Amino acid sequence: MRSSLALIATAALVAVALSGCATQAPAPEAAPGNSSSTIDVTGDFGETPEVEFPTPLAPEETECTEVIEGEGPLIQSGQPVAIGFAMYNGATGELLQSNGFGDQPTTPVVASEKVVFPGLAKGLTCAREGSRVAIVMPQKDGFGESPDALQLGLNPGDSLVLIVDVHEAFPSRADGAPQLTRDAFPAVVLAPDGRPGITVPKADPPKQSEVELLKSGSGTVVEDGDQVVVQFTAVDWDTNEVSASTWEDGSPTGVVAGEGGQGGQLPPAVTKELVGQKAGSQIGVIVAPEGDDASGSAQFYVVDILGVL
Repeated sequence: MRSSLALIATAALVAVALSGCATQAPAPEAAPGNSSSTIDVTGDFGETPEVEFPTPLAPEETECTEVIEGEGPLIQSGQPVAIGFAMYNGATGELLQSNGFGDQPTTPVVASEKVVFPGLAKGLTCAREGSRVAIVMPQKDGFGESPDALQLGLNPGDSLVLIVDVHEAFPSRADGAPQLTRDAFPAVVLAPDGRPGITVPKADPPKQSEVELLKSGSGTVVEDGDQVVVQFTAVDWDTNEVSASTWEDGSPTGVVAGEGGQGGQLPPAVTKELVGQKAGSQIGVIVAPEGDDASGSAQFYVVDILGVL
């Protein structure tokens, strides 16, 4: 996402570890400025915008102006969102790429510099769900020295302009009600930010995969084939060591629910268990080694279901 514009349009989800005190949210990382305030944007939210601005725009820092007001709290750094966007060369006014408007599917991203380039991460923090924002960023907050800039026809020093519609803002952790689990099931204790700590029992794993509901959410019911935004941690049953984690990578991911779903880092034994669950839920899945004579170790996954696209 940082190095390639194409990844913005195809990456499965881009989440924010909430920061700051409980009583006051962090301030936006970008504010209106002389460049972002000159951008004229017309059109309805969700539809392809008509955009005009004087060229060249040359801001020293990333600027952001809310064109259409959203509702709810500001997007926090690291939070996953689904967006539509149009990107322009701020020096020439040329449209570079547009995605997620009209009937086009939205793009899941995370408002984090670990996932997207700095200007987009900063600009999203001045938006809310339902916002349309105009973001202007200097080269250092855009593609920097990446070869992708040359492929797009950007010259050294060129700024970027993004018009972004924030369709959905997802929580960074499951917020459902905690549930009791069976005896001898792996124990899960959550850190303040929602990161799971897992203790696997000192016993042989089951021969077949098993699932437990750890938190019961109240959101949208996941259906077979849905694209779902998740956080997860996996540990090795034999060693109790983390084998994969979106929490450590700094970004939730998108998976397709169902036995045949493409889960990226999640195996089909986990993606099939997403079907029928509700957004806001957290599940624990024991994935047994495949095959009767498999020599691999069982894995235990804790999956937070953040939302459905």
